[in-house]
Amino acid sequence: MTSLKSKLKEDLTDAIRARDELRSATLRLTLTAITKEEVAGTSPRVLSDDEVRKVIAREAKKRREAAEAFTLGGRAEQAEREKAEGVLLDAYLPQQLTDEELGAIVAQAVGEAKAAGAEGPRAMGAVMKIVNPKVAGRAEGGRVAAQVKKALAG
Repeated sequence: MTSLKSKLKEDLTDAIRARDELRSATLRLTLTAITKEEVAGTSPRVLSDDEVRKVIAREAKKRREAAEAFTLGGRAEQAEREKAEGVLLDAYLPQQLTDEELGAIVAQAVGEAKAAGAEGPRAMGAVMKIVNPKVAGRAEGGRVAAQVKKALAG
């Protein structure tokens, strides 16, 4: 078992003992998502810490999107719970990059792509291939794509 998954299980046990319903429910759902990912496919496998982080990031993103939908639907109480669950899951993820840090990484990648001969909006794929490994887990794909488009357009 990976160290991150072990930490999640320990934190779940602590949350149950402390009768923290929000924390225990969120961790249970996250551990279930991890288990589903482990048994998906042709044969069961153990996820690495990076793969577990991806599952946690996916779950946190679901919470943010659900909070937004509940807010638009006029269900503020449910939206607050989803936001709280998202914040709880964010604690298990690496620190997100600021817009300035992401912009610097994108600018460097655009320079590398131009040096390789890719220019204009068609260079999007080449730049994304350079940027994604550098920002893995520290910035959402939509944010990265928006920065790359902005850098290539201007």
